[in-house]
Amino acid sequence: MNGASREALHAARERLDALTDNTSVDASKLAGELAAVTALLDREVSLRRVLTDPAQSGEAKAELAERLLGGQVGGETLDLLSGMVRSRWSRSRDLVDSLEQLADTADLSAAQQAGDLDNVEDEVFRFGRIVASSADLRAALTDRTATTAAKSELLRSLLGGKAHAATERLVTRLVTAPRGRSLEAGLESLSKLAAERRDRMVATVTTAVPLSDAQKQRLGAVLAKLYGRQMHLNLDVDPAVLGGITVRVGDEVIDGTIAERLAEAARRMAR
Repeated sequence: MNGASREALHAARERLDALTDNTSVDASKLAGELAAVTALLDREVSLRRVLTDPAQSGEAKAELAERLLGGQVGGETLDLLSGMVRSRWSRSRDLVDSLEQLADTADLSAAQQAGDLDNVEDEVFRFGRIVASSADLRAALTDRTATTAAKSELLRSLLGGKAHAATERLVTRLVTAPRGRSLEAGLESLSKLAAERRDRMVATVTTAVPLSDAQKQRLGAVLAKLYGRQMHLNLDVDPAVLGGITVRVGDEVIDGTIAERLAEAARRMAR
């Protein structure tokens, strides 16, 4: 992708990250719904073109998406799609490719929330090696005359109960709906997405007042340097902290608020 499509995908991935960083969001359900929308727009070329038509207003396209899919997918999925169709796309197909990538990323996020992302990444890699070593298996999985049900059943026999549920979903979607990709290219893409996800960390930042864009960028850069990984900031405003900043990365808390310093002073006085 290039130009407008790259920017639109970047914005969509940021919105997805914000959703999946929230543990109350069912990331695997979100992945399934995004995959269903991908399949719909892959089939309905005319609808895809309408939703990416630069001559139509973003609001009109979002309203169309909501009319068509409202009640069929969850609010998070609909919000993501609405934001995407408001964006500009270099090609209509880029919208579908991006939805597919978001579906895969959401499944990887579900695995990450469960602490199983490393296992999923390893399973995808090992499945690729198994396919590479068996011409018969590759032929069966890429046979254009085989039904989706037959391929799904074959994968269930190979992966069911032996691999993480996210791995099975990711590989099954790839095999049953390759969308012009080779099996090898699709598995490589999944491995890349998993690696990107693994190298990303989340920091929950609480401040008394909202941070400016410049402050967010500086804080993100400092944390990325400190932890050696890309850092996504979840921002929360709580006047009770009185001032300063609290940063939580996993189980580690960096507390620089006035409230914490006052509490510490009170603890010392009570000794």
